[in-house]
Amino acid sequence: MNWSQQPHRRWNPLTRQWILVSPQRTQRPWLGELENTPRPCRVEYDPDCYLCPGNTRAGGARNPQYRSTFVFDNDYAALLPDTPDAEFDQAGLLRAQSEKGICRVLCFSPNHSLTLARMEMGEIRTVVDAWCEQYADLGSKPFISSVQIFENRGEMMGASNPHPHCQIWADERLPNELAAEQLSLQDHRVAKTSCLLCDYLKLELASAERLVCQNDGFAAVVPFWAVWPFEALIVSKQHLTGIDQLDGKARDAFADILKRLTTRGDNLFQAPFPYTMGIHQRPTDGAEHLEWHLHLHWYPPLLRSATVRKFMVGYELLGMPQRDITPESAAERLRSLPELHYLSGAR
Repeated sequence: MNWSQQPHRRWNPLTRQWILVSPQRTQRPWLGELENTPRPCRVEYDPDCYLCPGNTRAGGARNPQYRSTFVFDNDYAALLPDTPDAEFDQAGLLRAQSEKGICRVLCFSPNHSLTLARMEMGEIRTVVDAWCEQYADLGSKPFISSVQIFENRGEMMGASNPHPHCQIWADERLPNELAAEQLSLQDHRVAKTSCLLCDYLKLELASAERLVCQNDGFAAVVPFWAVWPFEALIVSKQHLTGIDQLDGKARDAFADILKRLTTRGDNLFQAPFPYTMGIHQRPTDGAEHLEWHLHLHWYPPLLRSATVRKFMVGYELLGMPQRDITPESAAERLRSLPELHYLSGAR
C-alpha cells in the first residue's frame, strides 16, 4: 500500500485515539471561507493595550513599567483558589465537582510588536526561565496537581490581545488531555520498562522522515499521528519529567528550538503564523512520576495558505480527527524553510 497516497488510520499512543489520514484529498478545490491574511504588528507600544507597560488592565490594575517578563494573576480567572469544596452526583450520570485553581498571565516582553518567532534568543531564554519559576511556584502549592503553560497566538486562535504573552492555569485535578497521556505513559512504562516518548523519539531520529529541526537538547517533529496540518511536537532528548529539571544549557536549547520552529511557521506562508502551544510535563501532586517525559505540543490551524484554515467539524466532531496533508509532507515543507525570519531586521 502507498501510505502517502491512500487513506488510512494512524494511532496516537499518547491519547490512544485513531486519526484518519486522507492524502488523496489534497487536490480538491477550495471554495470555502477565507481568512484575512494575518499582518505583523509594527507598534512597540500601544496605549490601548492592557498588557503594555504602565497601562491599566481590563480589571483596573495598572501594570508596572516592566522591562523584561511580567507575571500577574489573571483579572478574569477561569479558576479560583478559594472555591469551596462541593460535589454533586445523581445516579452516576449527573456529576459535578468543585475545582480550585490559579490562573496567571505571563507577558513575554514589553515590546507589543514581538512574537516568539521575532524575539532574540536571550529574550526567549528569559521567558523559559519565567516558565520554570512559575511551574515550581504554582506546583508547590498543596492544592495544585497540574500546571498547564500555554500560548494562543493570533486572532483565529482566540487570542484576546496581540501583545506577546501566555497563560498559566494551575488545576486542583489533572485535566483531560494530561490524564489521558498519563495513563498511556504509565502503561507503557509497566509493559516495556521504558519511556514511551524516549522510545518514540528514537524511531523519529532514526528515520528523520518527520524531523523538522533539532539541537543537543530537543527535537521538533511532525508527529506520526498529527491532526493539524503543520502540527509539531517538541521532545526533550533527555528523559526529563518537567521544565524544573532543565539546567542552563538545556534552557538555552529549549529557547533555540522554540525560535527555530516558530520562525519556520511564519516563513511557511510569509505571515504571522497562528497557533496554540502548550507544555506537557509531570503532575505536581507530590508523586515522582518517572513515567512522564517533558514535551510541547504546537497546533497551527492554517491548512494551505495564510487565508485557509482547518476546522474541526462534521466527521471530525462526530467520528474521529482527520487530515489531508500527511505528516511526512508537512515535515518536509517545514524542514526545507530557512531559519532566518522573513521579517529579519524589521522589529
